[in-house]
Amino acid sequence: MGASGGLPVVRSLDALAELVERSRGLYVRWSRGPETDLAKVSSTDELTGVAMPGLSANPLDVEAWWADRPVRLWAARRLHDYAHLPHDKGPGVRPWVLTGRETGRGPDNEPLVADVRPLCWVDPGVIDEARAEVERQEHPWGPLRRTGP
Repeated sequence: MGASGGLPVVRSLDALAELVERSRGLYVRWSRGPETDLAKVSSTDELTGVAMPGLSANPLDVEAWWADRPVRLWAARRLHDYAHLPHDKGPGVRPWVLTGRETGRGPDNEPLVADVRPLCWVDPGVIDEARAEVERQEHPWGPLRRTGP
């Protein structure tokens, strides 16, 4: 890990997988970063404009049904699912890892997290590694991207 804006940076998919293996209660959030998000610690439902009680994030904890499959692939999939967000949300949006307390669920059933503690940024090269890892799998899989009308 290196450092960026005071936070360490995870620079490989293997390093992210090791972090996920060592710790429970981790989330990944795609945004302009903790400095922006921690000012109000609330995401907004884009459809209604309603403020939600926490930051929208995605869990990194490996589920029991995953069994003995590689954590590297789990982490790759968790990143790949939302890799379209920098394109959709604009410049400066990138993933970072955090811990916190779940306060509810957002409209896509994603956890809403309060009492946020930022842990690290995820280097853009890790997203490329995640994409390649997902593409190596037997079955096709794309990001969870919605398309407009």
